Amino acid sequence: MSHRVAPKKVRLNADCLKLALDWLFQGIDFSAIHFRTDCTWTVQQLLATALLWAWTDEITLVERFQSARSTAQYLFGGSPAGSYQAFVKMLVRWTASLCGPLQMALRRRMFTNLADCRLVAGLCVFGVDGSRVDLPRTLSNQAAYAAARKPKKKQRRSGRASIKKNQASQLWLTTMWHVGCGLPWDWCCGPSDSSERDHLLTMLPRLPEQALIAADAGFVGYRCLAAVLASGRHLLIRVGGNVRLLKGLGYARESSGVVYLWPEKAMRRRVPPLVLRLVESHDGKQSVYLLTDLLSKQLADRQVIELYARRWGVELFYRSLKQTFGRRKLRSATAENARIELDWSLAGLWTLGLYTLVQIQRDGEPPRRLSCAQMLRCLRRTLRDQRNFCPDDRRLTKRLRSALIDDYVRGDRSSREYPRKKQESPPGRPRIIHATAAQKRAAQALRQTKPKIRLTA
Repeated sequence: MSHRVAPKKVRLNADCLKLALDWLFQGIDFSAIHFRTDCTWTVQQLLATALLWAWTDEITLVERFQSARSTAQYLFGGSPAGSYQAFVKMLVRWTASLCGPLQMALRRRMFTNLADCRLVAGLCVFGVDGSRVDLPRTLSNQAAYAAARKPKKKQRRSGRASIKKNQASQLWLTTMWHVGCGLPWDWCCGPSDSSERDHLLTMLPRLPEQALIAADAGFVGYRCLAAVLASGRHLLIRVGGNVRLLKGLGYARESSGVVYLWPEKAMRRRVPPLVLRLVESHDGKQSVYLLTDLLSKQLADRQVIELYARRWGVELFYRSLKQTFGRRKLRSATAENARIELDWSLAGLWTLGLYTLVQIQRDGEPPRRLSCAQMLRCLRRTLRDQRNFCPDDRRLTKRLRSALIDDYVRGDRSSREYPRKKQESPPGRPRIIHATAAQKRAAQALRQTKPKIRLTA
């Protein structure tokens, strides 16, 4: 007598997507969000659709929404509104309320699921940098994001080219990037002439205590650096020829490499100098000068140089965002929609990167081996085949575990002249001068009235 063997249960690709979204939403508190009673959206549906809207590779925003809505409806049921305009209005109204809890949950997951990557050289290190994102040239985008300040005379162009350059619609994006995990932590947006120092100060309270901020020469400024140190965080910043440092001021206990950042304005206002340590390195082409507030026993010179080199990961993140993820130029025609599109693009790249890192960590792979292109390719293949059956070896988690960069050693491509390649001169050497007698007297007088400032250990 023949017996039938029960077929093995095979999941759909949609089930893999559902598991991924459920994992990302786990622990998020949305109790403070209440939609209208006649609203067809639920909080979970809206959040899932917004992430899927960022993940899909359709050409237009409307096509992305239609694909994302169809997938979210299949995964979570219900019948949310099918209008793109209604969806965007919901995001404009609720993005701040949704992104806040989502970001907090992702940060907890980074330190919980990627605990081995939390610290680098015993410190929680963050790289910070800014970049511009292009926008459609519409009246709304120009009014909200075009530069308000006039360009310098030597940079002005003649005729229509000058007017077109000055009226370019761009968003300035400043990102706080976790060096150990290789994932974003926070971001701040503004017009194309925004100050990345002000963006840094805005994000500062959302950093962990005793965090180390690694920044390039664009963040140098007494007010910005003093605010970072006053908050209990640490600094690692590159300096150039536009910075004047003092030696031999006598304000704090001095050792090899100790310098002071004390501009004339700060001295006249009787504000204490910043006591820092100067480390000089050479990258094979030029000298690099770095400042930190940590003692050498806390962070050796070799570690200072290594941590600043790892700050370059934030530049690679911008390349992934713009080139691989296709966000070099956004598609929204209105200012508030453009901000929403950028916010959910960053959230989508962050969530997918975290979920992928958790998968590849099972094989002992470090975060730096994550390939953004392979990661997106695996996810979008699952999205296209969501209604198809998938065997165990084709599940999304299995696919993401292979999203690694190859071992091919690339050659030097620095000689390539790309049309948009920046031609910037290196920062140069900072001006290091010995303190004058007047500066020493001012420092001693200030030392008697102000608490003594030392290098933090």
